[in-house]
Amino acid sequence: MLNLSLAKTYKDYFKIGAAVTAKDLEGVHRDILLKHFNSLTPENAMKFENIHPEEQRYNFEEVARIKEFAIKNDMKLRGHTFVWHNQTPGWVFLDKNGEEASKELVIERLREHIKTLCERYKDVVYAWDVVNEAVEDKTEKLLRESNWRKIIGDDYIKIAFEIAREYAGDAKLFYNDYNNEMPYKLEKTYKVLKELLERGTPIDGIGIQAHWNIWDKNLVSNLKKAIEVYASLGLEIHITELDISVFEFEDKRTDLFEPTPEMLELQAKVYEDVFAVFREYKDVITSVTLWGISDRHTWKDNFPVKGRKDWPLLFDVNGKPKEALYRILRF
Repeated sequence: MLNLSLAKTYKDYFKIGAAVTAKDLEGVHRDILLKHFNSLTPENAMKFENIHPEEQRYNFEEVARIKEFAIKNDMKLRGHTFVWHNQTPGWVFLDKNGEEASKELVIERLREHIKTLCERYKDVVYAWDVVNEAVEDKTEKLLRESNWRKIIGDDYIKIAFEIAREYAGDAKLFYNDYNNEMPYKLEKTYKVLKELLERGTPIDGIGIQAHWNIWDKNLVSNLKKAIEVYASLGLEIHITELDISVFEFEDKRTDLFEPTPEMLELQAKVYEDVFAVFREYKDVITSVTLWGISDRHTWKDNFPVKGRKDWPLLFDVNGKPKEALYRILRF
């Protein structure tokens, strides 16, 4: 079993990806990537504030290392992400006098940003998360408030996709969001995407982020419904940011220093169940990306509870396979 590779096991189903930092290209994470994955997503390095922190300055260094690693090892990249309400530097929305920039200036800056990144990475990027997390889920409103929306207007999503289509070559263009398999947000996301598509917006697919946990009894049924709803729009589906926390989001406990046997068994079962769904819908799901490599470090550490470790991935803190990995390799 240890000799089996995730990427090879799923080669007739979909790409198997991992979110990475440049540091992940060394040591035990490098070994795991080479054996099990054929797609990489820069976890943070392509986000606007990191790659384009000042108007006349780009920071390509970390993505260059990830791209070089991908090409050398016959992997592809998912680009993440152009337009997001988070991690966008303030200069994007200000004019030279420090006042709010005009709609025209913000669009011009977005065009330059997208053009630069697409041209630099079009030889290795197979899909871009063009717009990230635009649907509101805390109130009854349809779209989230953001500087993009405030200055450009509700059309900012359509405009971003149209610009990306000009420069992205053969890469597919995705709308990416969290909780968009949950009924309350599925309805909103479907409405937003349907209207955009009816207006000719060049959207190829939807990213289901898949930040899940081991306690959600409705996950499989919600996931199947969401896949069918999005597929009914003619969209390709990527599972873009998969991790399965051992804690419910509302759980504030901080007394655990390692996962319990019950947690690991439940986690293995959830991974087994959702991968069965992914395989069932392989005609529309073309990529599945884990949001990280091992429990050694994960964005779920310290979130949503400060000072708390989480263990949401397929490999443990030492980079050793967990039962969850074996479950999705056996089918």
